[in-house]
Amino acid sequence: MVTASPFEIFLVAPPGLEAVLAAEAREKGFGDAQAVEGGVTLNGGWAEVWRANLELRGAGRVLARVAGFRAMHLAQLDKRSRTVPWGDVLRPDVPVRVEASCRRSRIYHAGAAAQRVETAIREAFGAPIAEDAAVSVRVRIEDDFCTVSVDTSGEMLHKRGHKEAVNRAPMRETMAALFLRQCGYDGSEPVLDPMCGSGTFVIEAAEMAAGLLPGRSRSFAFEQLASFDRAAWDGLRANQPAPRKPAFAFFGSDRDAGAIEMSRANAERAGVGELTRFSQSTVSDVQAPEGPPGLVIVNPPYGGRIGNKKKLAPLYQALGRTLLTRFAGWRVGIITTDAGLAKATGLPFRPSPPPVLHGGLRVTLFATDPL
Repeated sequence: MVTASPFEIFLVAPPGLEAVLAAEAREKGFGDAQAVEGGVTLNGGWAEVWRANLELRGAGRVLARVAGFRAMHLAQLDKRSRTVPWGDVLRPDVPVRVEASCRRSRIYHAGAAAQRVETAIREAFGAPIAEDAAVSVRVRIEDDFCTVSVDTSGEMLHKRGHKEAVNRAPMRETMAALFLRQCGYDGSEPVLDPMCGSGTFVIEAAEMAAGLLPGRSRSFAFEQLASFDRAAWDGLRANQPAPRKPAFAFFGSDRDAGAIEMSRANAERAGVGELTRFSQSTVSDVQAPEGPPGLVIVNPPYGGRIGNKKKLAPLYQALGRTLLTRFAGWRVGIITTDAGLAKATGLPFRPSPPPVLHGGLRVTLFATDPL
């Protein structure tokens, strides 16, 4: 019933970007990574779990799948949950919470399913149950098959540990990193965001170019598991390559002075203050920086969230004019909900990939070849 080592590891991805995350994982040495609905699967042990949390920029969470069994009713779920060797993963002195989901199964009440597994953990193993516990067990019942996973990340992985200030409608760092990859960005060229908000795209791009690990500034839930080896973890962190110093800079601008202040502070906390340049500017006034061309990537306002679509068309038109007249040789990526707004830029977009869920809306990357 319980998987032997190596076990299955599940990387949570934004729906629509699973293949991009799978490509990142394979590039990072997770050779068997495969895109599936909602994420990426791969096989490994606890060292791979730790490394995925530390190194992968696009994963939202890393789940360790520790058990699986059939459960047709709640009594069966209770009985089989008690046979899981919880002591191989959990600690009896660390509180746990259980989250459950049910789909196409005779067990259809997620709350009742979670309660049964909580009771099994408390009575059969002895770990305390707490709603605010940092360690969570995730129970997924689909087609009467129960998959039990431990969330090894804790807080979602877009919380890198160094960004404090955000603007309205922020894009998560994990999604920004995947959109950068989808634009073909690999850290070897400058990046500019003319509507940078709190600086997410600029900071992510600078970190990628510098070789800074996304998980370097934070802790993880796996540090509170029975399977955790502090010496091995410290060794993994110590054996990472030294950061690089790119020969080019990363640029952000915004018409809002507060956004520029936020971006600079966030970049300093991330350790890329010397690599980034932020300035207050309207889209119409943005100039291409000196040096080699690179990637312009921008997540402009779109009517479903911040502005009105009719009022936004002139903004997109101004953005397109600026890029077409001043950014020869640069590639462009624009993330928006509305194909009409993207078309208003007049930019020569390639065929777009499928839309991606972002904050309850479907956004699409519109990308060009070098202008």
